[in-house]
Amino acid sequence: MHDEAHLEPAFQEMLSAIAAEQRRCQEFGLFRVMELTATSRSDASGEEDLFTEEDQTHGVARKRLGAKKGIAFHPVDDERRVADKVEQLAKGYKDSGQAILVFLRGVREVTKVAAALRKVVPECVETLTGTLRGYERDALARENSIFARFLPSTEATPRTGTVYLLCTSAGEVGVNISADHLVCDLTPFDSMMQRFGRVNRFGAGDARIDVVHRTYAKDADAREPESSTKTKEKPFTPFDRACGRTLTVLQRLPMRDDQRRDANPVALSKIPVADRQAAFTPPPGILPTSEILFDAWALTTVRQKLPGRPPVADWLHGVTEWEQPATHIAWRDEVGFVGGMSQAPPPEDLLEDYPLKPHELLRDQTPRVFSELEKVAARCPLTPVWLLNSDGVVEVLSLTRLVERDKQKKPVLNLADCTVLLPPVVGGLEGGILNGDAGNSSGAIYDIADHWLDGNGRPRRCRVWDDDDPPLWMRLVRTIDVRPDGDEEEDEEADSTSRRYWHWYVRPRSADDEGSRTARIKEELTPHLCSAEDFATRLVDRLGLEGLEAKAVVLATRWHDRGKDRLVWQRSIGNRDYPQQVLAKSGPGMWPINLSEYRHEFGSLVDLSSDTEFLELPAEIRDLVLHLVAAHHGRARPHFPAHETFDPNWPDMVTMAIVNEIPRRYGRLQRKYGRWGLAYLESLVRSADAMASQLGPGEVFADGGVSPSQGGV
Repeated sequence: MHDEAHLEPAFQEMLSAIAAEQRRCQEFGLFRVMELTATSRSDASGEEDLFTEEDQTHGVARKRLGAKKGIAFHPVDDERRVADKVEQLAKGYKDSGQAILVFLRGVREVTKVAAALRKVVPECVETLTGTLRGYERDALARENSIFARFLPSTEATPRTGTVYLLCTSAGEVGVNISADHLVCDLTPFDSMMQRFGRVNRFGAGDARIDVVHRTYAKDADAREPESSTKTKEKPFTPFDRACGRTLTVLQRLPMRDDQRRDANPVALSKIPVADRQAAFTPPPGILPTSEILFDAWALTTVRQKLPGRPPVADWLHGVTEWEQPATHIAWRDEVGFVGGMSQAPPPEDLLEDYPLKPHELLRDQTPRVFSELEKVAARCPLTPVWLLNSDGVVEVLSLTRLVERDKQKKPVLNLADCTVLLPPVVGGLEGGILNGDAGNSSGAIYDIADHWLDGNGRPRRCRVWDDDDPPLWMRLVRTIDVRPDGDEEEDEEADSTSRRYWHWYVRPRSADDEGSRTARIKEELTPHLCSAEDFATRLVDRLGLEGLEAKAVVLATRWHDRGKDRLVWQRSIGNRDYPQQVLAKSGPGMWPINLSEYRHEFGSLVDLSSDTEFLELPAEIRDLVLHLVAAHHGRARPHFPAHETFDPNWPDMVTMAIVNEIPRRYGRLQRKYGRWGLAYLESLVRSADAMASQLGPGEVFADGGVSPSQGGV
């Protein structure tokens, strides 16, 4: 189900294309696509009467449908004066004692108007923009007294008096807010409907809506700008023309007694469907898909650039001429620590252990990000930063290099669709918005990687130093020696504030990953495999999976970790009792280290190639089992990297024959099950492994599954 589908028509088109491709290929297992939106672009969904008789007679619905909202229009002769007029109108409410919502398209405009309003009503102005990290956005909804005035219920104590909330389009969807009055600039019809839905939302008052817009020509469609000799306006874009059509549509709404246009939901629903859709935000250029493109994207273990495999972003969001590209910003302590280490682990490995999550990512238009980073670079020119591109490759460079310009004053590096990771020491965050002039003493919390919480408010991961107590029921995924050249004896005599060993822990509640070498409790290999097999058996039963595929999933889960029975792997997880004790995962106090690039799932393939029980299976089951084992940590699509294709227990002649068969097998199975069908089967093995890995002593799944230490599942 694609919620708010009107916001991403390209993604909706991509989902539909995938569903069609699945049907064409008669894939194993199909998914269905449902478009959810209140402002659909589909002609088939457009009924003249949006509300049924039952809707209009329902008590709560009737109150909302009849909510009083009146629009007044305020033209200005220059787009650059829109924000000034919005500011003027908003100030008119300063003594009203009410909650005033202000919408503006750009972050710069929101910041400018917010600063002006704070001079009039200090400490009564808040902003909500799409640039905010999830951390600040969640805090805003949970504990901000100004934001609380716009919520139907909240734990925070609402501020009294006049309050202002200034938003970009981030306030249009996904938030259940309601204001007393609204001041905004003009956007296309689908956006304006969302804005109108955030004022007098529950039908308890009489809202005034003031819409500020540039002057349009008086022709029927308002397709051209009003000619003016005073200012040189830019040519209209398709977005501008949609705004003009929206103005025309809204100006045809019924007139109220107070000379404002009636904008309650019933009145808006009477606008003809064709007129509404003609005024929608122009869809982006939607790029065509093809089976070759899908095949190329499915080769996930090929990290290098491939001819004919462009980044997927343009297919997810579409291509527009009037929208600026975006760049993400995050702050991580490891950027500063690793930059000064003589034996630094690869940044890609660190990000695989501790992935970037939405709560720590700030997103803004690329030109504005570049401009603000130039200010940061002026203060901290040689500070190292990480530049993460859309392919997952990290480049470590200085801030000066990051914002370098060529002779034409154009940026040398393209930051579009990239993520810039900064060390917290450089600052750059103020009020949740990127501000290059803000140092790290602005009161902002920069590294918030550990603030990723589960549904119960518990941290999903945690990093601790040296001998600090490890977090309960988390597993250790990495230890970083930030001073690898340091002397142990000197460390003992050094000041207690001198830190050296940095331990990273995660709570395994969603999926198994490269941290699966460790667990919250020590796990022996045989019980882990039995537990995972049992979970796989029950999982395929619940899903109604039968036949060859169900059997292959269960068998692959039974054998998926056999390759861990190797001296090099056991030593790497800190097991010094091998072979008397063979572990699937080490426990507390056993530090994992990387002794080699040996992959246990490749070792499992080698073991199965000579296993009598396995070789007695039908060939088609063997094929699928081998692939599911090989792919359970993301390899084998279509291959293993060359440096990982070895097994210390077997000669190269044996392993090379297995290596050569992996991509052939992948090709055969993808043709048989389809791209998404094969990935689905892979996910079942991963899920069973994860469920067997994530239970601590005494913890129980909803269906009664318990940890291996409690006697099996």
